[in-house]
Amino acid sequence: MGHGGNVIDELMTDHREVEELFGKIEALPPGDKNRKLYADQVTIELIRHSVAEEQYLYPAVRRHVEGGDAIADREIEDHAEAEQIMKDLEGCDVEDTEFNRLVNRLTTEVRAHIADEERNLFPKLRAACPPEALDELGDKVRMAKKTAPTRPHPAAPDKPPANKLLAPGAGLVDRMRDALTGRGKKA
Repeated sequence: MGHGGNVIDELMTDHREVEELFGKIEALPPGDKNRKLYADQVTIELIRHSVAEEQYLYPAVRRHVEGGDAIADREIEDHAEAEQIMKDLEGCDVEDTEFNRLVNRLTTEVRAHIADEERNLFPKLRAACPPEALDELGDKVRMAKKTAPTRPHPAAPDKPPANKLLAPGAGLVDRMRDALTGRGKKA
C-alpha cells in the first residue's frame, strides 16, 4: 500500500487490493493453508488502511462534509466491527469451521463498507474539499500506513489525538512480531 495520488485515489486502490485478496481466499477450498496466508494479508492491509482513515480521512470528513460527524462515527463503528472479526480470525486455525464463518462475515462487512464509502463518502468529500487538500491528505494517509499496526487492536483509540500517538508504537511491535513469525509473507 502506498500508491500516490489524492486521498480518494489512494484509498480506492487499497479497496481494489483488498478485493483481490478476498477473491484469492474465495477461490481456494475450505481448509487450504493458503486461505490463512491470504486472510493474514487482508488483515494487515485492512488494519493499516483503517488506522490511516481514522487518523486523517475521518477528521477531514468531520471538518469539510455536511453531516460529517455522523458519517465519520458510522465509518468508525464499521471499522470496530471489522477489527473485532479480524481479532477473532487471528486466533482461528484454517481447518476450524469458525475460520470460514469469520472470513465470510469479514468479506461481507468490508465489501459493504467499501461500497458505502465509494458511493457516498468519497463523492461528498471530493465535492467539499479543494484538490490540494485531497492531495495533502493522500500524502498523510500514505505516511500513516507506513507506521500503522498490522494486527487488530480492538481496544486501541480510534480518534485523534490518542490514535496518532499510540499507533506507531503498536505498529513497530506488530511489524517485529510479523518478521519473527513470517506472518504476511506472500502465499
